[in-house]
Amino acid sequence: MEWTGEGLIIGVRRHGETSVIAEVMVEGRGRHLGLVRGGRSSKLSATLQPGNLVQLTWRARLEEHLGTFAIELIRGRAAEFIADRTKLYASQLLCDHLRLLPERDPHDRLLGLAVHALEGEKSTLELGATLASFELTLLDELGFGLDLSSCAATGVTENLTHVSPKSGRAVSLAAAAPYLGRLLELPPFLIGEGAVAGPDDIAAAFALTGYFLDMHVWLPRQIDPPATREALVRILSGDAA
Repeated sequence: MEWTGEGLIIGVRRHGETSVIAEVMVEGRGRHLGLVRGGRSSKLSATLQPGNLVQLTWRARLEEHLGTFAIELIRGRAAEFIADRTKLYASQLLCDHLRLLPERDPHDRLLGLAVHALEGEKSTLELGATLASFELTLLDELGFGLDLSSCAATGVTENLTHVSPKSGRAVSLAAAAPYLGRLLELPPFLIGEGAVAGPDDIAAAFALTGYFLDMHVWLPRQIDPPATREALVRILSGDAA
């Protein structure tokens, strides 16, 4: 068995004295693991950094085997991450989220969003909006997507301002008015309304996605939220200490 493709490194763990097991997101193949012989060498360890884009060749005797990776670097990001703490935290958050996905289950939409988030120069607010949208898509890909198409109470499709924490459905401003203290705010940019997200929008978006990630993913799996998420949200919403 053999295939080649481009992949995003999302995790590496030691295996034996000289090798590692690399965890990579690959278009059309999803989260895929493979043994990299000699992966702890100085040359390969620089290539096998989370956030790097690589060219892969995977080989195994049978499809269900772990298999081995031959890896070449396409795009390294270590220098960027060293120089920019926000980019480093963003990369760590994306990699932690991608590792929640089932192994070998294609999720090209999430891979594309992750690569887009890491590429190019973005303002803090642009990066915040991109990462919050990624988390919203992650919920959908894991089977816990929110219904933000119409109001849960009235069926209207305009002026949607909140989300029910119980149903995950949008609520219009008029229907939400008596229950504002019980509902989650829905920033306009998450549903394609409003050209620019402000700091308060970014904070509200992460509060929304974080609530449902906690309900459906972190608590059921008995895992903590990504370690850098809280600090990153503060930075992206302009509330960094």
